[in-house]
Amino acid sequence: MNNKALLGIALAFSLTACSQSTPQVSGTLEWDRISLPAPAAEKIVAIDVHEGQQVAAGTRLLQLELTRTQAQLDAARALARQGDAALAELRAGPRSEQIAQARAMLASARAQAVDARAYYARLRPLGQRKLVAAAEVDRARAAAGNADGQVRAAQAALAELLHGTRSEDIAQGEAAAAAAQAEAAAQTATLGKLDITAPRAGRVDSLPYKLGDQAPVGAPLAILLVGAAPHARVYVPERMRAGVKPGMVARVFVDGRDGSFAGHVRMVRSEPVFTPYYALSGDDAARLSYIAEIVLDQPGDLPAGLPVRVEFAGIAHAR
Repeated sequence: MNNKALLGIALAFSLTACSQSTPQVSGTLEWDRISLPAPAAEKIVAIDVHEGQQVAAGTRLLQLELTRTQAQLDAARALARQGDAALAELRAGPRSEQIAQARAMLASARAQAVDARAYYARLRPLGQRKLVAAAEVDRARAAAGNADGQVRAAQAALAELLHGTRSEDIAQGEAAAAAAQAEAAAQTATLGKLDITAPRAGRVDSLPYKLGDQAPVGAPLAILLVGAAPHARVYVPERMRAGVKPGMVARVFVDGRDGSFAGHVRMVRSEPVFTPYYALSGDDAARLSYIAEIVLDQPGDLPAGLPVRVEFAGIAHAR
């Protein structure tokens, strides 16, 4: 066999191997991140950890100033006690002393009414005989009517006390007491959140604010990297997207580490990145990329941000 034939066979084998090689996609190594926002705009008075530290779930990371929130909680609790006392008073109904006072006022009003009617009865005949002025008789008649009205008012007040508190008033008192208790519970929760603790075990990735800073509400006070293993965040080109599915086995190559890590696809985004699909046509469609996450099957102490390359099992190099 001559040299040209040998060269042709070698080239054919090379092309076959190249056509059957597994394609790779690129990305970075990441961990799941948890951001802990500021529950209130308070000054940071203590920082108990440092960036890069491994922490257990429940570990206090930092503390915000408690003074204002504690005062608000005290006020809310006082209002809650006031609401409970008012509700208890409504449920107990009127006191016996109040009922006795109402009866005494009714007796007094009746006595005054008897006196007013008697005076009017004596004055009326004198007025008919022109012995007193008509105006004086009119005033006596009005005083008698007014006294009768006072008797009816005193009777109604006594009846109201005897019937007790209305159910509608009790319902309003219960609602007011419940609202005050809910406000106190909310302030209690806010006070507890001023101790920023780790919700899960992980590593402190970032502490954006320093001791004495006052972050606005919602600003991230600490960022944790959590999870048993990192994941590779890669960009899958359009020509490979149809073959990449959640659960698929993959191999992850991390720059600076020998060999590869076994993993599986956790998710693939349905929306493309970089260039919107509606702006592409023809060969430009190859620029479409889809974000995918590949979770490493074995836990490892790998830092975030390392460049990675990923091969998907069962996907041959597209030609």
